[in-house]
Amino acid sequence: MAKEPVRVLVTGAAGQIGYALVPMIARGVMLGADQPVILHMLDIPPAAEALNGVKMELVDAAFPLLKGVVATTDAVEACTGVNVAVMVGGFPRKEGMERKDVMSKNVSIYKAQASALEKHAAANCKVLVVANPANTNALILKEFAPSIPDKNISCLTRLDHNRALGQISERLNVQVSDVKNVIIWGNHSSSQYPDVNHATVKTPAGEKPVRELVANDEWLNGEFITTVQQRGAAIIKARKLSSALSAASSACDHIRDWVLGTPEGTWVSMGVYSDGSYNVPAGLIYSFPVTCKNGEWCIVQGLPIDEFSRKKMDATAEELSEEKALAYSCLS
Repeated sequence: MAKEPVRVLVTGAAGQIGYALVPMIARGVMLGADQPVILHMLDIPPAAEALNGVKMELVDAAFPLLKGVVATTDAVEACTGVNVAVMVGGFPRKEGMERKDVMSKNVSIYKAQASALEKHAAANCKVLVVANPANTNALILKEFAPSIPDKNISCLTRLDHNRALGQISERLNVQVSDVKNVIIWGNHSSSQYPDVNHATVKTPAGEKPVRELVANDEWLNGEFITTVQQRGAAIIKARKLSSALSAASSACDHIRDWVLGTPEGTWVSMGVYSDGSYNVPAGLIYSFPVTCKNGEWCIVQGLPIDEFSRKKMDATAEELSEEKALAYSCLS
């Protein structure tokens, strides 16, 4: 029996990440090789022509799983009936802009989109915010879509998680698929804390702790952390453009694991609404280690936290509290 198509919204779909993301979704990377999809693509009116070009290419690619494409500049049309929403559109910080100016622009964008999603999306729609500041944009969306359950709104820190896996795999010269259970704590910003204290590597002699195999705490507590924190900036410097294919790929990973489940014994990082776990202030969207089953995420509990980690986790929580206050001040 063929499955019913799932409607997936991508905002900012004519942009760099959108252009990398929509073919991945149409190919089944996000929801599985047997799951038909209908793509809803939203962008701003100045990008309407480019958006139509993306639609033409999707038609030209003749993806077997792609059962329809909606390309529009109207938020209501874009949000109607969607089961998954990937919010890539946002206002990027430009040279000379204050953080508050950027925040103010994004607050108004996410306020409007929250209202369209709340009124028109399918029941139990899962929302992933990618556009920066991702954690705080997700919080604003949650604030203005009160009928969407907290557990259905998340932000992307899987890119940082995957970057951490990649750095460990390069350092140890092992397959990235053999490394698991790194954690990204906190904000999707340079204050995030990539934590390897619970991470392991599959070796011929069984699973071994990353710390034991790397055997260099100075690197793990220093250069490794800063490399992951500043990887986005390093890519902008190299490409003169921000990360697109890696962001799109990790957005697919995030949704796929959320919908289809994480493998037994493996956790991933997701920015989710804090319930006070690990003494993180409740009411922030904060990145935690989570496992997923039956379409629901659950924070991994009971991991021991050392003093070094505690300081880093608190520092990124503090930054998120400041961002939240700044965003709320834009509402008044």
